[in-house]
Amino acid sequence: MSTTDSQVISSISFPPSIPAEKCASIEDGTVTIQHVNDVRKSERLHRRLASRHLSMIAIGGALGTGLLIGTGTALEQGGPGAILITYSLVGCVVYMMMCALGEMATWLPIPSGFQGHATRFVDPAMGFALGYTYWFKYIILSPNQVTAAALIIQYWVSPDKVNPGVFITIFLVALFIINYFGVRLFGEFEFWLSSFKIIVVVGLLLLLLVLTLGGGPDHDRKGFRYWSNPGAFHAFIKGGSAGNFLTIVSSLTTSTFAFLGTELIGVTVGEAENPRRDIPRAVKLTFFRIVFFYVFGVLLLGMNIPYNAPALIVANGKATSASASPFIVAMQSAGVTTLPGIMNACLLFFIFSAANSDLYIASRTIYGLAVEGSAFRILAHTDSRGVPIYSLCLSASFLLLAFLSVSESSATIFKYFVNLVTVFGIMTWISIFIAHICFRRARRAQGIADSALVYVAPLGVHGSWFGLGVCTFIAIFKNYSVFIHSSVTGGSYGSFDYKTFITGYLGIPLYFAMYIGHKLVFGHRPIDPLTADLHSGKEAIDNEEAEFLANREANGGRARGWYKLVSWLF
Repeated sequence: MSTTDSQVISSISFPPSIPAEKCASIEDGTVTIQHVNDVRKSERLHRRLASRHLSMIAIGGALGTGLLIGTGTALEQGGPGAILITYSLVGCVVYMMMCALGEMATWLPIPSGFQGHATRFVDPAMGFALGYTYWFKYIILSPNQVTAAALIIQYWVSPDKVNPGVFITIFLVALFIINYFGVRLFGEFEFWLSSFKIIVVVGLLLLLLVLTLGGGPDHDRKGFRYWSNPGAFHAFIKGGSAGNFLTIVSSLTTSTFAFLGTELIGVTVGEAENPRRDIPRAVKLTFFRIVFFYVFGVLLLGMNIPYNAPALIVANGKATSASASPFIVAMQSAGVTTLPGIMNACLLFFIFSAANSDLYIASRTIYGLAVEGSAFRILAHTDSRGVPIYSLCLSASFLLLAFLSVSESSATIFKYFVNLVTVFGIMTWISIFIAHICFRRARRAQGIADSALVYVAPLGVHGSWFGLGVCTFIAIFKNYSVFIHSSVTGGSYGSFDYKTFITGYLGIPLYFAMYIGHKLVFGHRPIDPLTADLHSGKEAIDNEEAEFLANREANGGRARGWYKLVSWLF
């Protein structure tokens, strides 16, 4: 190899854990790059998620306890005006994030998902930190969801009769089986569960609309009554304008947590049949779904329940069950008394779906880290169904943490862990926005025009800068109340709550500790836009897409009109 050849190879950015000499070779003056994502056959995922699966997974990830239960806390703390503003703002941020994901994922729908994009376009250290914090989040949230499901079962079966550990065991086995038998089964299961979730939420929203217009048993036409009395804003910590501002900031944090998980579609790109068609479609519909389910939902809630309603305050203090849902409070206040049991059953499906998705995300995230060379290589191995079996077993083993909830003292410690990892969701969004900004820079530096892409984010890099700014603000001020001393609104603020401070902010230094530690170990530099790897693995993906389209045409071509209509609705 000549000196010139060595200089060419040295200018190319490689994954930090793989030597450059193993990633590139030169024959007849041509540089051949073997990127870490050009995985061996025994490490490949199977592209078995159809368009309908991706579409439902995208909306299913946004419909959960954050909407059915979390909105109650937001309404009590902020008031109807505050939650309408913050849910709308965060909804816009989520749409920007999905657009950024869509642009990167349609160009390179690689198995490692958005953490692989961060590795390629920003810095391998960011890909490492993003991947592991994201994995940590879901190996903790998965058992937490199982615990919540076991608590709901207590509505019908007293823990004195049957130990909650029995139901936890049943849920663990069911979750493992669904994920073990291939992504097609997972996709089908999530498709039907998400369909059920959509029907339930649509039904709830229509019921709230009827109650708002006076169609309930009380025949009370409420309208915007509660926006004037007690008011649109609930002054938080302080009175006056300062209290209203703090109210919006507090509601902003609560609203963000309701949307966490919508980035799930960025994990599924490696198993989508035709990601360049299906992902843009799911992203485009995200905006309308956010407006309908969340913005319209919180508007109706604010019209049906005053923020100071005693029943709402009592509900927010309860454990995970239908009685904690503001939707149930709205129904009961209007005289509807027959739905709590049905809502508990619906909530059980919601939580089980969330646990199923969480286990899927955890297994694919650690698999992606292994593919990128940032985890043990054995975790990248897939079986004949394309399931990363060792990654699944490792992630599923953490479901056993759900048994901690059986002990009251252990449950308290486990709750702190859950509070700790939720900040990783915000850090994930921040990392996605940064990756998209760097992706844009790399495309511009390497002369790749927008016309070469299947999907381009509508607001471009400006949307990502906006989302990055809002998410950074939320990450910094999410637990600001621990620093404020006031008793104007009757609160007990003033004593520094070190537990809330630690669990609320420790996730941020942990993220940066992994980032800096990775840099110190491997000593690499951030990716130069001129040498960012925008092409490795793309040719293979292009060939897979062409083969899929050819097979589809051979088997009947385009979908029928009625199927398109149903697909758009769901």
